[in-house]
Amino acid sequence: MVGNNDNWMSRVPFSMDLLKKRYTSLNPLDLRHQQTEQRVEHGVYVNLTGTGELTLICLYVDDLVIIGSNEAEILKLKGELKSEFEMTNLGELAYFLGIEFLKTPRGIIMHQRKYITDVLERFQMMNCKPASVLVEGNQKPSEVEPEMLADATLYRQMVGCLRFICHSRPEITYGVGVISKYMASPTQSHMVAAKRILRYLKGTSNYGVLFPNQNQKCESSFVGFSDSDWCGDKEDRRSTSGYVFTIFGAPVSWNSRKQDVVALSTCEAEYIAACNAICQGLWLIHLMTELRYGEFEDFELRVDNQSTINLAKNLVRHGRSKHIETRFHFLRDQVGKGRVKMVHCSIDLKKADVITKALKVDKFNRFRDMLNVHSFGDKFV
Repeated sequence: MVGNNDNWMSRVPFSMDLLKKRYTSLNPLDLRHQQTEQRVEHGVYVNLTGTGELTLICLYVDDLVIIGSNEAEILKLKGELKSEFEMTNLGELAYFLGIEFLKTPRGIIMHQRKYITDVLERFQMMNCKPASVLVEGNQKPSEVEPEMLADATLYRQMVGCLRFICHSRPEITYGVGVISKYMASPTQSHMVAAKRILRYLKGTSNYGVLFPNQNQKCESSFVGFSDSDWCGDKEDRRSTSGYVFTIFGAPVSWNSRKQDVVALSTCEAEYIAACNAICQGLWLIHLMTELRYGEFEDFELRVDNQSTINLAKNLVRHGRSKHIETRFHFLRDQVGKGRVKMVHCSIDLKKADVITKALKVDKFNRFRDMLNVHSFGDKFV
């Protein structure tokens, strides 16, 4: 889809409103997104020339990333922007908002090694012993006996840093979600759990998400995976929902969070998780359409519970599902309209499993590899 990219950063701050006003007089940049009601993602501008050349601008405050399929169009856009703003060209995209990008023969790797190193130094854990997994499979922080409170400010700082690292490390999403529940009054065991995640990052700081070249063999273009951990929280018995959406095998969107209600069965928990997943999937379809990635009439959502698939396709309300809140039946509505295809997936191939529950080392590493999270060592450079 893209053939070139540059990272631009402005020397003087300017607002998005000012940028839109200035762009109204620039050609060939088409600001169709000025119509707020048609905008899917704020801060993304798209231009498609008559010859089919695509140029994208991603804006965050005063930082710009320009992506295009034609180098001449990018250079032309640079000149137009430079005539309006005082700007600095930082060359090919390598670092943006704390996230690093590395080109390899297999594709582009998105990682945060520098940020992880800074976090380890900040919390004096550069010399810690690396951990193999985030959360021990037989124990969670909430299951220990009452104990002394930890430094709440320090704990919240750790959790905040870890949540930012989740942008490039989907496999730590579940572990970070677990420790995020105790920021009000963390104990020593919660602090140990947070430091364990930092120990894991210490041993995997050179890992990142690989976005493979499109000429490589990979699975279908846009696929979603949803999963749930029924009654995973032993305190309130609420389940954890998770989803992962991939494009050519690389994750582009993921989420892990506790459900709002208590599910009475695994089928119900998976049904709620699938409903949350399709909401994100539909938004991603609209976003890709706006970015001229292609036209999507439907997408595939893979789950490992056959009863959930049957419930989504069966219009008969029976005793096991009549109590489910109406808002979750949005899933059934979209399946009936053909917008979503529910497909059964083996539990061994379900990528969302790693972001909903604690796993043993072997299984954790296998699902991490399935999420295209790899080390960018000598074999990638």
